[in-house]
This record gives sequence, C-alpha cells and structure tokens, in this order.
Amino acid sequence: MQLRELRTQVLEANLEIVRSGLVISTFGNASGIDRDSGRVVIKPSGVDYDRLASDDLVVTDLEGVVVEGQLRPSSDLATHLELYKAFPEIGGVVHTHSRYATTWAQAGREIPCLGTTHADYFHGPVPLTEELTQEEIESAYEVNTGKVIARRFQGVDPQRFPSVLVKGHGPFSWGKDALDAAHTAELLEEIAHIAYTTCVLNPNAKPISQSLLDKHFLRKHGPKAYYGQ
Repeated sequence: MQLRELRTQVLEANLEIVRSGLVISTFGNASGIDRDSGRVVIKPSGVDYDRLASDDLVVTDLEGVVVEGQLRPSSDLATHLELYKAFPEIGGVVHTHSRYATTWAQAGREIPCLGTTHADYFHGPVPLTEELTQEEIESAYEVNTGKVIARRFQGVDPQRFPSVLVKGHGPFSWGKDALDAAHTAELLEEIAHIAYTTCVLNPNAKPISQSLLDKHFLRKHGPKAYYGQ
C-alpha cells in the first residue's frame, strides 16, 4: 500500500470513530500498518478531530521511531505497536473510551454473549485483561498495556475476538485495516450497549447456547461461511 493511501485511510478511520459517537474531545485514536514496509500511521497526540488533516498524521516504524511528521504521535502508540507485533494478521487498531464498552471495562467484566447480535462478530464473551501491576504502570505503561492484552490472548484467536477490554481502562479493537478496526469498534459499542440494557432488564440473563453461538459466528466467519457471501 502506498503511504499516501495509508494516511488517507487512517484519517478516515479517525474521523469515523468521531462520527459514530465513540469519541469525545481527543479520547481515542486509530492507526494502520503497511506490513511490507513496517510503517505505522497514527493520529498525533492532542490534536482536535475537527481540524485533523492527513498531513498531521505521524508515521513511525515498529519500534516507535518517527520517520515522517512534525507532531508527536498519540500517547497510545506503544500499545498499538505491541498489538501489531503480537497479532501479525491485523492491519489496523482503534482505541476509544466509548461509553458502554468502557463501562464493562471499568466494572471488570467481560461482555457476555447474551444473543445472536453478539455471536455474529465475537465467538464468545469479549475478553477482559487482568489489571496492570503497579510496576507495569510506573515503568512503561503504554507498552505494558499492549503486553497485558497479548498475554490475555495467549491461545486465543484475535480474529475470532477482534476487541478486548483493558480492565479499568477501556476497549481496543482491530481489523484487517484501519477502517475495518473502526467498524469493529462501532460493533463492540453496540454489543456492549445491548448487553448492558439486557442485564438491567434481566439481571439473571444467561449466555446463549454454544450451538447457537457457533451457528451465528461460523456462518459468517467459519471455513464454510455462507451468510452475506
């Protein structure tokens, strides 16, 4: 992918998470990676979305060294880089503090799969990380946020679970590119909202059966997928 094309895509992903109501102020960021060159494009730190332009975006390598751009990259850059290193299949990462997904993260609860809307996109509960230790917080906080996500996904397919809740913090989502990651973040927020209101209406609501979960997820994402094909 041409770097200019990647810049345009990452800009659109950042604007999309604002349009969809996932971000207020500057509380969020989207990035994308060109796997061939190892270049990552990410939103700059603290720049208002209403004046964000393609040329404002920052280009770094996978070690976080800035190779293009006059502004500082997002403070969450190191977390994005850890995810790109841990999940070689992904091409985009989005972080927000969206209301309902963040509520579940702050409550320290996975989002249970209570219905087929959820099952269409996640093959089970949306994962929750463990808390970062004091040492992890005080040393390399953003790097360690990425590492705590990677630890949670040991033995877990990030393509079957394309989002995570960082305990006490908020959600990270990913996809094949930055726009796909933004779309995943939108779906996650809707699922989080539905699950929250379901639990309010019925605190005893139970997850759907494994059979129904498998049917809905695998008909869209399995080796014999047919839904929407």
